[in-house]
Amino acid sequence: MESNKSMLLKKKDGQSFKEKISNNKKVAIICAMSVILILLIFIFSTVGSVNLSFNEIILALIKNDNKVVVTIVYHMRLPRNILAVLVGASLAVSGCLLQAVMKNPLADPGITGVSSGASVFAIFILLLFPKYTAILPMIAFLGGAFACILVYLMAWKNGLNPMRVVLAGVAINSILGGVISLLTTMYSDRIQSALLWLNGSLASKTWNDTKIIAIYSLIGLILSLFCIRGANVLSLGDDTTINLGFNVAKTRIILSAISVFLAGTCTAIVGVISFVGLIVPHIGRMIIGSDHKYLIPFSMVLGGSVLLIADTISRTILGAVELPVGVVMSILGGPFFLYLLKRGEK
Repeated sequence: MESNKSMLLKKKDGQSFKEKISNNKKVAIICAMSVILILLIFIFSTVGSVNLSFNEIILALIKNDNKVVVTIVYHMRLPRNILAVLVGASLAVSGCLLQAVMKNPLADPGITGVSSGASVFAIFILLLFPKYTAILPMIAFLGGAFACILVYLMAWKNGLNPMRVVLAGVAINSILGGVISLLTTMYSDRIQSALLWLNGSLASKTWNDTKIIAIYSLIGLILSLFCIRGANVLSLGDDTTINLGFNVAKTRIILSAISVFLAGTCTAIVGVISFVGLIVPHIGRMIIGSDHKYLIPFSMVLGGSVLLIADTISRTILGAVELPVGVVMSILGGPFFLYLLKRGEK
């Protein structure tokens, strides 16, 4: 038993030179993309309704003599760009973990009702108790957790079957979607305050929002790194996982809880943003393989890059008029999702 576990999980002793080079390349790709992402954060700070040069930005930040540039870059664009990276990384890893749980590369936080549950609880607070928005991340997490638990309870039958989870998720999403529509109809006079949130937007976010999401995201992302072994084991199949001494249901619940935490807290701050948790892990598998030792860090970097680029497009494509980033991700992510479906048929 122990020898089999060692062979299947570590695979170090029998690893070929070619495989080691391949793994080195994976690490190099992740490191290179991380450097590019950091550069993009600063490069995109120059782009917007008011374009600025690097010289203007550097001089303004060092000398603090141009209040307009300092306000635009330091107080508006930089926190927003960093927030986009954190949210993108969190949603991508959330989707990656759920896809491991479901053993389905087309799974995302929406399937288990996480996004809908977080949305219902967050909308309830935004419309009825707006003065309690400080605790919105935890409320949204509780909403996502409640929906996820409900889905899992409905799907439980001698264990957690991924197909039953998907079917239960569709039903719960439909119910929660109706609740959201009911709330927005009943309190239509207050819906303007939640309109941007409903479409997923990073507009008007400050350093305070960035600090809040940084705390939750970093906790969730660090915890996700401890799930690498469990995610890899689940990909071997339930029978093999049990033979290796792992509790399949417990492993799925732990991975799901971290996924819910990441998706729920992000939804609380920026609203519902689709497709990041779906397409990023899938692209990661196409480029870097299905080993979560590399896939999870790669998803963090790629997810942050994707949402940063999407947000930059959303605030620049129409000039002074700004689109919610959730709308841009839906427009870009929808066709890519259809491409993945067609590609899977071949």
